[in-house]
Amino acid sequence: MENIHWKVEGMDCTNCALTVRRFLEKEGVQDIKVNFVDGDVAFTINGKGSSTQIQKGIEGLGYKVAGTLEEVAKSQAGKPINIHLRYTLTCLPFTLVLLLHMFHGALGWHWLMNPWLQLALCTPVYLVGMSYFGKSALKSIRNGIPNMNVLIALGATAAYVYSLIGTLGNMGEDYLFYETAATIITLVFFGNYLESASVQSTQRALNSLAKSQKVIANMIAFDEHHQEIIMPVDNADLRSGDLILIKSGEQVPADCKILWGEASVSEAIITGESLPLEKRAKDTLIGGSLLVNGTVKAQVTAAAADSALANIVNLVKQAQGEKPPVQQMADKISGIFVPVVIGIAALTFIINYLVLHDFTAALMRSIAVLVIACPCALGLATPAAIAVGLGRAARNGVLFRNASSLELFRDIQQVVFDKTGTLTTGELEISQVQVVSPGLQEEALKAIVFSLEKYSNHPLAKPIIAAWKTKNEIRWQKIEEVKGLGMRGVSKEGDEYIAGSYRSVAHLTTDNTHNIYLVKNDQLLGWIDLKDEIRPEAKKVVEYLHSKNIQTILLSGDAGFKCRQLADTLGIDTVMAEKSPGQKLEIIEALSAGKPTAMIGDGINDAPALAKATIGISMSDASQIAVQTADVVLMNKGLKNLPLSLGLGKHTFLTIKQNLFWAFCYNIIAIPMAALGFLSPIFGALVMGLSDVVLAINSGRLFVKRVV
Repeated sequence: MENIHWKVEGMDCTNCALTVRRFLEKEGVQDIKVNFVDGDVAFTINGKGSSTQIQKGIEGLGYKVAGTLEEVAKSQAGKPINIHLRYTLTCLPFTLVLLLHMFHGALGWHWLMNPWLQLALCTPVYLVGMSYFGKSALKSIRNGIPNMNVLIALGATAAYVYSLIGTLGNMGEDYLFYETAATIITLVFFGNYLESASVQSTQRALNSLAKSQKVIANMIAFDEHHQEIIMPVDNADLRSGDLILIKSGEQVPADCKILWGEASVSEAIITGESLPLEKRAKDTLIGGSLLVNGTVKAQVTAAAADSALANIVNLVKQAQGEKPPVQQMADKISGIFVPVVIGIAALTFIINYLVLHDFTAALMRSIAVLVIACPCALGLATPAAIAVGLGRAARNGVLFRNASSLELFRDIQQVVFDKTGTLTTGELEISQVQVVSPGLQEEALKAIVFSLEKYSNHPLAKPIIAAWKTKNEIRWQKIEEVKGLGMRGVSKEGDEYIAGSYRSVAHLTTDNTHNIYLVKNDQLLGWIDLKDEIRPEAKKVVEYLHSKNIQTILLSGDAGFKCRQLADTLGIDTVMAEKSPGQKLEIIEALSAGKPTAMIGDGINDAPALAKATIGISMSDASQIAVQTADVVLMNKGLKNLPLSLGLGKHTFLTIKQNLFWAFCYNIIAIPMAALGFLSPIFGALVMGLSDVVLAINSGRLFVKRVV
């Protein structure tokens, strides 16, 4: 298996993406993702064919494989001006002079009407246009999926050839439309430039994340005298195990673990959390985060390509390449759009000629139909909105793993919460200690419990080990952990102690409301209560869901009385407690079958249930992000961005619908107007280019739009 991720140049519309996708499908590769917006093409080779062979095939279709993402990123540093802008600036001087002939009477420049001069001015523009539009059009026709460049090439060629015939036949100025051919080509080049610039602006959130991956690192090395030396290196060259020095104000160059020093770290670029976190030895640092204050020495735990930030960028890019169901109809229409428009243009010419008996007017109207039609708008409607929505989400600590989730969010009617680690922090602390055996001091009970629990890996043992560490611990003759019961120890004197769950004391007491019970020789000595702190944002999130008429459900394996107590505190509608992972799976399956359901869990223990929900939302730290099964991952270690994820999902889908409405209406209105002679070819070329910009601007509103 070989995973390929290329940048492919020359894809201008949905038809281009369809051409590349169909070729890859024929080659037998898997997991194909083609995004014509940013030129990303990703797929997996499963033993059939080779990357070299596939690259030649793609380039044979008329596109250029610029290289891998890393290669393209390095080459772009010195890359010349945008190709569309370069062509625009090349054609513009010739076109402007040609357009001046319309004012020759006022200017007194009658020489501008010379047909041979106009031919000389138009020909360079036409040749440049055909080298781009014509070449692309011919290859798309050869591949059976004509693209929008076919329309541009036909329109410009019709105007140029008609004018050329008029010039050779000396038929007069009524047959000269060189300015039409030149202006169509120049304006479409300019429109393509505006489109690419607008689309790039919609990607800015993701681009800023990608740029954060590229920094210079201070690598620690040692000379022959074992003296420490600092070497500046590109973080892309760092490997797991390398030692690095990170100073105050510097960006963390790679995922790493602190060996020495303390620092305040801002992880806003990853999690959206603005408040700095205090980090010390043994704590992990996420590549891309910022050292606000302090200096540390750390060991790299993941190369730049495998870092948490790289995984975020790659997963968001993959999600951008996905097509939600709403786009499928637009794709089908785009696939037949160009042949239909050519047919309409031919019909326009025939009808107008029969009605008007004017060949020139009929030709100009058919050219206007060809030029004004815009299949790009249909193809751009979804990717532009998705790029903005996913980019904004990623910058705020929300990762959508697929674009379909954006559409599914609009229908969510109920949200199911796991308890521990989701509504609560998952960080337990001791709330109460009770001694019930006469003569036993509390400190003695703590020493016994610590002596037992220090050998346990159970989550309940961690706060006790941290809080009650003592030098007066008991030395055990025998110590063991009994699954489902607790820790059992036998002292040198032969006394048996058990620190365990209610099961260990069910025959001694009916009070089952405590976490840990201590027993000596089958006599109850006391108990300990632990509490799991409720996340401070949990109540507001539940209230937000209720304000949107979304039902809330608590689904947990924890004890019923604890779950009900938490649900009452937060105002959750329904409680389902003491459920096993298998039962959770069945419940989520049943709930999702009845109503669109989102489930929020830790993404690991609840993975099967998350997968069964309409939308699975995972609570996870960034280092675990690549292995989650959820559709959405909240990376800020909290629930505060859940409303943002719901809001972005709904508003991104709304923006897609607005874009598609504009794209359809534009073509439905513009094509008949051009056929009836209300729009000239020149004006049509300008409007066609601006139509894509309108979509990009509408999508860009998602950057600042209030979604919560």
